[in-house]
Amino acid sequence: MMRAAFGQPVAPWPDAGVDLTETLQAAIDGARDTGHLELPAGQFATRGLRLPSGFMLSGVPGSTRLVHLGSDPLLGAEGEADIVLAGLSIDGSGAGGELWHGGLVHFADCENVTIRDCVVSNTALNAITLMGTSGRVENCRVSDSAYTGLFIYNAAGVFVDGNTISDCGNGGVRVWRGEAGADGTIISGNRISGIDWTDGGNGQNGNGINIFRADEVIVSGNHISDCAFSAVRLNATNNTQITGNTCLASAEVAVFSEFSFTGSVIANNIIDGAAAGISMTNFNDGGRLAVCTGNIVRNLYARSETNPDLDTPYGIAAEADAVISDNLIENVPGTGISAGWGPYLRDVTISGNLVRDVDIGIAVSVAEGAGAASVTDNTIIGARQHAMIGSAWWDMISNDLAGETGRFPQVVVEGNRVS
Repeated sequence: MMRAAFGQPVAPWPDAGVDLTETLQAAIDGARDTGHLELPAGQFATRGLRLPSGFMLSGVPGSTRLVHLGSDPLLGAEGEADIVLAGLSIDGSGAGGELWHGGLVHFADCENVTIRDCVVSNTALNAITLMGTSGRVENCRVSDSAYTGLFIYNAAGVFVDGNTISDCGNGGVRVWRGEAGADGTIISGNRISGIDWTDGGNGQNGNGINIFRADEVIVSGNHISDCAFSAVRLNATNNTQITGNTCLASAEVAVFSEFSFTGSVIANNIIDGAAAGISMTNFNDGGRLAVCTGNIVRNLYARSETNPDLDTPYGIAAEADAVISDNLIENVPGTGISAGWGPYLRDVTISGNLVRDVDIGIAVSVAEGAGAASVTDNTIIGARQHAMIGSAWWDMISNDLAGETGRFPQVVVEGNRVS
């Protein structure tokens, strides 16, 4: 039977054929003094449960199931604090709702919410939404959301740790803000796979992890595979770290830092299978200031199946105020490293990289108006067409950048080994 912690029975055995919303809400309200309602194994048909501050709702992991009878959130809270969900399986019955970015589990303007050891699935909403909320989502299994597995909006410091998120229609984890600002979300040690782009677009959907206008976010140690666009995509972010992730089978750019970003660190990631490896671009929109080091990028595709504009693969690309160093790039049916695009090039350093089995080793924009670049101490092995070229948009201006240094004084080319 359901029990309030250390109390007496408060409700009958679960019954899948009966709407237990009133019974469950009464049990939650009646357990406020103890702060804990423990549900037994079984199936509870319910809708719209509201949780108070200082409350823990728990169940038997894998055996206590809440099945949605309605639309919009099945459970959550607004303006509360110190809430814990633990050991619950929450089935959305495939239903959606009208709430903006609503989640099957939905918390708004709450402090210190913890969701752990839960299963959240089968919803046309986001599976879990945290809006203006702080807390943790850990060791949960999230799947079959028609929209996003975990949507975090205007966060106040959220930890996302050790979760498995799979088979979602438009996104795995989204960390967004209405206006750019400090966020501080940390996403680590998660397994994310099978992210589609049901609602289409050219990058706003289909990403394993998507950070938008949220600053000071850390994405580390995640395993991300089979995404329709990027494993990790940053848009208009500041001081973001993307480190130590394994990114497999991305149908567009695997790790993308785009538009008005500054201060991206992309380090020690493994990218195996993608239409392009790592991109740090959009200097025309203020995208600048990046470090890209210690990454392995290999086995890229000939084209992107989801973005027809990406028809020429590249391992790593940067445009402004960027360091590309000590990376290993292998098996690219295109360019290993690219610096600049047309006039959008300023102070890019390419050093100490190993580039193997590519069409073109390194390409630097020498278009009118392009700025400075430095290409030093790199090793290029097995370039099928050219080792180092100068380009202007799509056109090759020089097929031997190392041999024509006097022609392009803004580009330093020294100490590279080609074989």
